[in-house]
Amino acid sequence: MDTQVLVEVGARLAAGETLAGDDLRAFGGDTFGSEVLGLVWDEMALGRVTAHLEPDERHHQPHGIVHGGVWCSVVESMASVGAALHVIADGRIIVGVSNSTDFLRSHRTGRIDAIAEPIHVGRLQQLWQVRLSRADDGKAVARGQVRLHNLDPQVLGG
Repeated sequence: MDTQVLVEVGARLAAGETLAGDDLRAFGGDTFGSEVLGLVWDEMALGRVTAHLEPDERHHQPHGIVHGGVWCSVVESMASVGAALHVIADGRIIVGVSNSTDFLRSHRTGRIDAIAEPIHVGRLQQLWQVRLSRADDGKAVARGQVRLHNLDPQVLGG
């Protein structure tokens, strides 16, 4: 990860800019659920992160509906990216410490829109909420809440 690029991204966000999904590459590649889940990042700002997903049979559990672990992973990925936006400029990182995801209704296929918003952004911790809803009717399929800890990368060791 290029530290200068991350500082520049942090400055753009602090100035109120909304970044396109492609700007996620500044974090070090096409990660955060893009490859495994098929999560497509739409926009990122300090107060809101949006993405979408087109679940299909590879996301299903044996009964033919999307596996709850997929929803948990989307919630975790989105909250993590949102929280990281708040600490990248000063070189800190985030780690999740709690993920609580509720499954509200079943879903088989078709676009799911996801929105992550902060509930609390503090010096040491952040709390984010994520809502996943069907694009065709707007009905929520899952919602989640993730608590994250802001860390100096030296804490993790080598």
